Amino acid sequence: MRKLLAVASLCFLIASPALADGDANAGAAIFKKCGACHAVGPGAKNKVGPELNGIVGRKAAAVEGFNYSTAFKAKAEDGWSWDETHLAEYLTNPKAYIKGTKMAFPGLKKPEEVADIIAYLKTFAAE
Repeated sequence: MRKLLAVASLCFLIASPALADGDANAGAAIFKKCGACHAVGPGAKNKVGPELNGIVGRKAAAVEGFNYSTAFKAKAEDGWSWDETHLAEYLTNPKAYIKGTKMAFPGLKKPEEVADIIAYLKTFAAE
């Protein structure tokens, strides 16, 4: 058990800096997987999912006019906000991380893709 915890801790320490080191240009290409349901950039509007401008640091379920799932409304009531760690976990497996999410996307399996998407999303400030 100790070895498992040590390995898990080491993996977390190794993976964490990757979040800060994502490639926003690569993230733009990966975001095409997300673009059918989410928008970013000037004038972004809600689609099937909420617009994602300013997502990093934003409170959960905070986009005006979007009908969030009960699961996300509960996160908002708990004061939950999107930081890089929450985004990384969510983007890896949305349905497992937020039970009851309406997001149908199965997740990104490569940690570098997750880091790249987060780097890309960080380039869009809230409007």
